[in-house]
Amino acid sequence: MLICVTALGSGLDAQIDPAFGRAKHFAFVDPQTLAYESVENAPGAHGAGVQAAQLVADRRVAAVVTGNVGPNAFQGLAAAGIAVYVGATGSVRDAIRAYQSGLLRQAEAPSSRRHGGGA
Repeated sequence: MLICVTALGSGLDAQIDPAFGRAKHFAFVDPQTLAYESVENAPGAHGAGVQAAQLVADRRVAAVVTGNVGPNAFQGLAAAGIAVYVGATGSVRDAIRAYQSGLLRQAEAPSSRRHGGGA
């Protein structure tokens, strides 16, 4: 099982990027082994949330861990059957621990507004 964590850089010690759609990097992590792959996110001027959701869905992850997720990204992730957990802070490693411990809130709706609100 893989989960995707939004990050400001590559590696498990990179800080969480609080915005899903415009996150600098996505860390695709096996939470059991901590094996990971970091992929740079290159959102376009428009539709960043949709593009990011598609990139993540193509990796067949079980969950996304981030600070916030906007409406378009949330809709795309939900349609792909991907659970979204919000409120992550600290490093990617911290976020994985919080996910495993059940400390993050599973989003039932977008946690931010479109454009500039953390989408």
